[in-house]
Amino acid sequence: MEQIIATVRGFDGALVVVPEPGGDSPEIAWGDAFFYYAPDRRMPPNTQPYGTIVTKDYPDDTASHLDPPGRWRVNVQVGRTALPGPLVAEHDPAAADVVLPHPVYGSLGWICVVNPGARTTGTVVRLLHKAHEAARARAARRRS
Repeated sequence: MEQIIATVRGFDGALVVVPEPGGDSPEIAWGDAFFYYAPDRRMPPNTQPYGTIVTKDYPDDTASHLDPPGRWRVNVQVGRTALPGPLVAEHDPAAADVVLPHPVYGSLGWICVVNPGARTTGTVVRLLHKAHEAARARAARRRS
């Protein structure tokens, strides 16, 4: 998880937000990571992150079984046309080191990987970089 966070921090214009106790973020977000394109280092208004790392189940998102210690999931906005194959119910959303449609937001163009390992870390980093560049392009269009 730290390797992926460090890699995204190295992207030009990246802002990585990791909420902690005592901050402005809700408690449920503490310990998770949110990735934005923000060259001014300020949270962009009215913008969703292009990637996240979650370290626990959320009330509406429990299929990946993230509550046991050591489990976490990286989520990346890839767009509907880049999803890995058809969205079918035959996959196990709790499987580790497998690129899958996000269990809640897959139909909106998000993929996820529980505990990326040797098989998927390179793919995850490439997809995060591509999502970062897409966020950069959206920001440029909004400015013009």
